[in-house]
Amino acid sequence: MDVSFLGGPRPQRGIGVVAPFDFALDRELWRWVPDEVSLHLTRTPYVPVEVSLDLARLVSEHETLHEAVLTLTAIAPEVVAYACTSGSFVGGIAGERAMCAAMTVAGALPSVTTSGALLEALKELDVSRVALVTPYTVSVTRALEEYVAEAGVTVSGCAYMGLTRHIWKVPYRDVAEMARKAVQDGADALFISCTNLPTYDVIPQLEAELRIPVISANQVTMWAALRQLGTRAVGPYQALIDPAARPGPVLPQMPGLPALPALPELPGEEQQQEGST
Repeated sequence: MDVSFLGGPRPQRGIGVVAPFDFALDRELWRWVPDEVSLHLTRTPYVPVEVSLDLARLVSEHETLHEAVLTLTAIAPEVVAYACTSGSFVGGIAGERAMCAAMTVAGALPSVTTSGALLEALKELDVSRVALVTPYTVSVTRALEEYVAEAGVTVSGCAYMGLTRHIWKVPYRDVAEMARKAVQDGADALFISCTNLPTYDVIPQLEAELRIPVISANQVTMWAALRQLGTRAVGPYQALIDPAARPGPVLPQMPGLPALPALPELPGEEQQQEGST
């Protein structure tokens, strides 16, 4: 069959992604990306440290970022994203801005980080009170609370899992359970932290249940990077991506309507991972 008339693949626009060595959710990032955009991932060097503030500092050192961004320049992406929440909030707002500057210098292109994207998303959604869910230990969770507070946003509630490894194995049902614990006292939105925590399918389910925008680390990272390209992230009925999904008047429950389907789980995962606290 002669396929020459097809003219070859469509031109692709690129996003370079720097992720920690233990990042396991490449496929989740792709789910927010439209067909005309490609992701090009590189990872920071392995260090034998469990998830902690020490690890966050190690994977966000400017020298490490410089080398990672340089590996992406041959592919000529239009923007580079640092996909790690703790690594980009551990130094506060000033530290996050310095990271973006260091990546921009290394690659001569615009840069975003997960935690910087979080603040952009909170502003976009006009959030003044946010509830937090994290898989982290208490010390890492407190550092996130301080970062959000530094931006002038009140943390209305928080739930954390106390994990130091294997965060990508947490099933959706546990994420949803923690979300319900965190949301209280009139939160304007819920943020689910950590790029290694699966969230894509749980976001629309939680938004329908909680009646507030639900945003996650991987979602805001892709949303912010794609905004740099002048295009939109894709996703099923998510408030950050689709203004039509943002909260409005709550409609009364109509009799006879089917219940929402059960939250899906990751294949083969049935138990919560044990944490250190």
